[in-house]
Amino acid sequence: MICILLVAGHGTVLETQIKNDDTGLYNYLTGVPKALLPGIGGKKILDFWWETVNMRQLFTEVYLVTNADKYKHFERWATANDFPVENIINDGSTTLEDRLGAVADLELAIRSRKLQDDVMVIAGDMLCADHNFDIGQVIRFFRSKPGELIIFYKMEESEKSSSRGIVEVCRDSNRITRFLEKPDEGRTSSRFASVVFYCIQKDTLPYLSDFLSLQTKAPDRSFGKFWERLINENLLEVFGMKLPTGFQLIGQVGLSDYTKWLTCFAIKQEDKSARPITFRSYARVGLMGNPSDGFNGKTIAMSISNFWAEVTLIESQTLDLPKPIRANFILNVETDELFITAGLQDRVVQVYEGLIYMDFSKKLMEEKGYGNYISMDMCGLPPFWLAYLSDPSDSGRIHSNIRQRWLSGEPLVVEAMETFAQLTDQARVALTDRNWNRLAQLMDQNFELRRSVYSDECLGLGNLKMVELAKQFGSAVKLPGSGGAVFGLCLDPTKLVEMRQAFQEAGCVFCVISPYNPTTSTVSNQLSTHSAPKTQVLVM
Repeated sequence: MICILLVAGHGTVLETQIKNDDTGLYNYLTGVPKALLPGIGGKKILDFWWETVNMRQLFTEVYLVTNADKYKHFERWATANDFPVENIINDGSTTLEDRLGAVADLELAIRSRKLQDDVMVIAGDMLCADHNFDIGQVIRFFRSKPGELIIFYKMEESEKSSSRGIVEVCRDSNRITRFLEKPDEGRTSSRFASVVFYCIQKDTLPYLSDFLSLQTKAPDRSFGKFWERLINENLLEVFGMKLPTGFQLIGQVGLSDYTKWLTCFAIKQEDKSARPITFRSYARVGLMGNPSDGFNGKTIAMSISNFWAEVTLIESQTLDLPKPIRANFILNVETDELFITAGLQDRVVQVYEGLIYMDFSKKLMEEKGYGNYISMDMCGLPPFWLAYLSDPSDSGRIHSNIRQRWLSGEPLVVEAMETFAQLTDQARVALTDRNWNRLAQLMDQNFELRRSVYSDECLGLGNLKMVELAKQFGSAVKLPGSGGAVFGLCLDPTKLVEMRQAFQEAGCVFCVISPYNPTTSTVSNQLSTHSAPKTQVLVM
């Protein structure tokens, strides 16, 4: 049997209330996924479920499905808790609006890992009041019945039927005769609430894709809707097992719900003046012209909110570096101290943030020491997408020996870098004119030019396979950086959906880009307005 822990939910209500709580008691939990919040006895909620199912004699594999926004949190948790990182599945969603839905997350895990076995599904961010129940007993009950299994419990008086999936169960056979998803009060007398804790036979798994083909919107892809269809309409044999315990923190909950269970953490008040400062730096994609930034070329890059790194800083003496100088300083640390092959583009777009046009012409760099950086309008951008490999390639290998060839004046390389700059200027016009078809053409030209200079061997087989896969769906595609990912523009919504599924089936993580606009976002990188750090502690 295989166990799948689902933690891909976007707990927006709880996260927002923790962030906005003015008592300061929960500051240390800001941004923490619900599954990693302290539970009973101070143990993280997910710790309990992992300890419960981490039994080789019961499960051949345990997988965890999360979203792109919280992936790094769970990657660190896995490393610290001996959970196989390769068994974390990223569904590519970054917001509540672009979530896949719980059933789609389960189907993604089964499809992407080609699972062909009975499956136990558990919501890993659900808090169980009893930490001593026997998971083996659940499996034995499931094996004794000729159908699927749903775990349920008897609700407390304070709990409302309209907030849960309610089951009506035959006492003699334990078969669930009707499933009601969040019914109105008075529709049923049953006080038995189901939770996301199921056992599904391998022969029933195809019902997942059938259900998803009928439900195109994420809110309708809930397990409640799934069981309503299978039990009430398809009359599938589904049985219920009652556990003598309660479950909390189900679905979208608030801070008041969480604090009922938070009993074992003593909050240490810190002196405001000595409190560390946390900064966030957003990922970026090279939209056009890369990698000419290291060769006196021109590029356009964009910061995106799908992925980010967070650093906690302790303030030191005041040091205000102008943005162009700050970008140079960061690059010097990378190249001179860390020996990383890199160009200025990444540093510039992460310092300025947004959609940035960059001119690194030789005259500017020699006269001023930095280029000409212009912020561009980000309103109404088209649906860019990103896909990446689980094992990205090395930046140094991608950059290869191009710099040496350029410095020696090799015509092919020199002319290519000049052409990259020309493509960037044309892309700037296309972005300004909102000419997305022209922009798509230029993105393809950017990739083909890079391919002609760097060679297929240098770009890598994995990158090329992703490019060819995107082209099958008529999408523009290029490398957003040094390798391991592809970045594209697909103007056909239907093709975009089909392409997303194809990339997922190929073992890639796929997500629709959420551009990060610093002028409209409430989340900002405060590094530009605070003193420079002397000590840094990486926390993300």
